Amino acid sequence: MSTSRHPLALSVERQVGGATKLLATIMCLPLVDGIFPALVLAGALDTTTGILEVGLLIFGGSATVAVILAEMDGSRRDQAKAVLGVGAVLLPVAAVEAALAPTIESLLTMAVFERFAAIVILAVAAKTASARVGEWLPRPAVIVGAGLVASVDIGGLDVAVTTNPELIARAVAAAGVGVGFALLVALLGPWLRSVVDIDRFRFGSAVALGVLPFSIFGYFGGAPIALAVLAVTVLLAFDPDGEGIGGVAGAPAVADGGPTEGADPDDPAADPSPEPAEASDNGDDEGEKTIPENVSNYITTEKERAPWL
Repeated sequence: MSTSRHPLALSVERQVGGATKLLATIMCLPLVDGIFPALVLAGALDTTTGILEVGLLIFGGSATVAVILAEMDGSRRDQAKAVLGVGAVLLPVAAVEAALAPTIESLLTMAVFERFAAIVILAVAAKTASARVGEWLPRPAVIVGAGLVASVDIGGLDVAVTTNPELIARAVAAAGVGVGFALLVALLGPWLRSVVDIDRFRFGSAVALGVLPFSIFGYFGGAPIALAVLAVTVLLAFDPDGEGIGGVAGAPAVADGGPTEGADPDDPAADPSPEPAEASDNGDDEGEKTIPENVSNYITTEKERAPWL
């Protein structure tokens, strides 16, 4: 089971095996469930800020960080190769989906579909913040599918592949930002594992993802609020004095049967050595007990034994 405890990573890990497959599924999920095409159609890649926001929060994000830092083994070179292998698939697929975007756009009423695109981002943010909340929300693909049904306009269908290289370049750039971010995390992994509080980063990323729709649709006057929230998240998640990822809270464990550290040697409760058995007047009766009686007596005394025994 996933050691990162990230809700999205946990849900995906139940369906795929291996850290590299898990990373590929997490990073390519926006292409499969319709989030990335929805953002392309909604105009999220029209600005440089939008490209950075989509790359860092959609393709990068806390789930990618959690998988790389908590799930992937091997050297930094091995992890970098795995990330580049995922990028070799991610970039061309993003380009193909961007090329088909105008065809999809001609089939939809964009004013309606853009609202569903915002809803799906908010749903992903909620799933990132809490696994319990995520259980009550529909999958992103379901929301995108509902948006397609609600906004479909068959009369305006125009089957054509765009020849505008600028849109494809922006889509590839957004995917490249996500791959570059994942590669940076993999290269700095040994240091990040000791100074990053992954739970803080996860919650902060969920907040940044939650404000992304408002930033895309210009509710903040074009200000890069999502990037600002992500920057604050990075600062708050930086905890060099913490336990890091994989740390264990509390004092070090004591071996079973060993004395507790710092215990008083004169304290009878801390002495693991058993006291000599007292002589019994009916010793002969003990020897005459049947095997079932002895087993019953053993089970009874086992429940009354001291915890360290």
